[in-house]
Amino acid sequence: MSHIGSEILQAKSILEAGKAVAIPTETVYGLAANALDAKAVAQIFSIKKRPTFDPLIVHTHSLEALQSFVLEIPEAAHLLANAFWPGPLTLLLPKKPAIPDLVTSGLERVAIRIPNHPLTLRLLQSLDFPLAAPSANPFGYISPTTAQHVADQLGGDIEYILDGGAASIGVESTIVGWENGIATVLRVGGLSIDAIEEVIGPVQVQAVSSSNPAAPGMLKSHYAPRIPMRAGNIAEMIKEYSGKKIAILSFQQAYPTTAINYILSESGNLNEAAQHLFAAMRELDGTDADIILTEFVPATGLGLAINDRLKRACAEE
Repeated sequence: MSHIGSEILQAKSILEAGKAVAIPTETVYGLAANALDAKAVAQIFSIKKRPTFDPLIVHTHSLEALQSFVLEIPEAAHLLANAFWPGPLTLLLPKKPAIPDLVTSGLERVAIRIPNHPLTLRLLQSLDFPLAAPSANPFGYISPTTAQHVADQLGGDIEYILDGGAASIGVESTIVGWENGIATVLRVGGLSIDAIEEVIGPVQVQAVSSSNPAAPGMLKSHYAPRIPMRAGNIAEMIKEYSGKKIAILSFQQAYPTTAINYILSESGNLNEAAQHLFAAMRELDGTDADIILTEFVPATGLGLAINDRLKRACAEE
């Protein structure tokens, strides 16, 4: 069972060891891990039993800290950050390569915020890395607003819960991104649209608000690479596409009949496969192959999320 306490040093040492910790914020409690470490981030999805890889929100302690993992901050984003950070505002900004694809679901933008909680801000200031942190609850359950909620739902899966009392807001942050240069609320949340518009003027509000910070990822084929991708029995498909230049994305087996073969995990470890998935798709999409052949992985644990993304990548328009 997890230990509940308020020791920042203990939380820090667990996070530095590449493991996950529950942290308090003013919105809800988060399940946090080193945002720059794909292996640590994979644990978040595994603990939450998340059937899809929704992009995660990255938490940091200052605007200056963003420079190491964000490419640029538009003027309107600066205005909002100065007005509402620390606070329940998340900004979707172009990422630097330091942020693993697993954090952003392979997308080019990363969701960032500075949480308004003194304990978590002190923890973030003590670390050399930002924290990726979705809500600290199993997929499909109500978001936790106290340390005890986290213990009740995830107590057997995490070592430490940093107890910062009850969340003062209790609903997730408002997410703002720039779609074709227009400020757009992608998820309504703890910061009102009126408050945002007072600072930067009128904003669009996405009709169907989603927990997914990169709403285009909800489109069935959004994750499709440029090169056509098909899933099934790889050995049979190699024969079917024998006249084409083939790239293969396999779970753990090598296929020597092709020059381009990316193996997600030779040992059959689903966490490792999840860490490599988006980088593998990106790498194979950069080759001169005519087609990418892949296969589904065992549908347990993170295998459900891997298979979900593979289905989307293989979807035809």
